[in-house]
Amino acid sequence: MAGKYYEEFAVGETIEHPRRRTISESDNQRFCDMTMNQQPLHLDAEFASETEFGERVVNGLYTLSLAVGMTIPETTDGTIVANLGYDDVEHPSPVFHGDTIRAETTVTDRRETSDGDRGVVTMAVEAYDGDDALVCSFERTVLSEKRD
Repeated sequence: MAGKYYEEFAVGETIEHPRRRTISESDNQRFCDMTMNQQPLHLDAEFASETEFGERVVNGLYTLSLAVGMTIPETTDGTIVANLGYDDVEHPSPVFHGDTIRAETTVTDRRETSDGDRGVVTMAVEAYDGDDALVCSFERTVLSEKRD
């Protein structure tokens, strides 16, 4: 398992995740189809060409989901009990087909559960495009296993 146990998280620690993903038109289309999100800004090239963006914008929930997934191997792979919440989600810059996304995580808080059997870890996650523009940020709180 690559994930960290509660004791291994250090407040202030920043993890740069090595995996990147170039988002394709197909990725965006499939995500919109699976989630029944038919927003024309994501799917209709003619409609999107008339917007301030000039082209289709990748579904922000896909960007969020991708950023979460990119963080899993170095944070919670095999050591998580549950995701407790996602807070303060922001999309400061749009993502377009062909953009390559990377993520980094900073541990902002950790505390033991009241019974002391597990720990709650809060992390700030930021996703960037190939030009290093911040495209998504959020806080992720998890319930983490402790070492035996």
